[in-house]
Amino acid sequence: MQDLTSLIKSISHENRLRILNLLKEEDLCVCEMKNIMDLKQSNVSRHLNRLKQSDLVRTERKAQWVYYQLHEDTLSRYGFLGKILEEELDRPEICREDIKRLEIYMESGLDCSELSEADIL
Repeated sequence: MQDLTSLIKSISHENRLRILNLLKEEDLCVCEMKNIMDLKQSNVSRHLNRLKQSDLVRTERKAQWVYYQLHEDTLSRYGFLGKILEEELDRPEICREDIKRLEIYMESGLDCSELSEADIL
């Protein structure tokens, strides 16, 4: 487990907070986050790697896709993280927009294999 200073540094970027905000709602793969957040895949992957190194997220393989999810053990260990996720991340406009785009995506019924060809977001 990373020390507290490293953990706090890992959440000190807007895009990493946006990722955590999305993952509190749904397990997602890189291509889904890329489209929802309107970022390059390399950017999303770099931020996910930092969050994974800090044990804030973990992965689960489903077929050929790797899905990211919040690492509940780390959230339990550092209670303030759960408070931030539940009470603070709905305040920034960009986070609220991400959640709206996530809802549109989830309602679309699309999956990763169809996402690049669709223009729903």
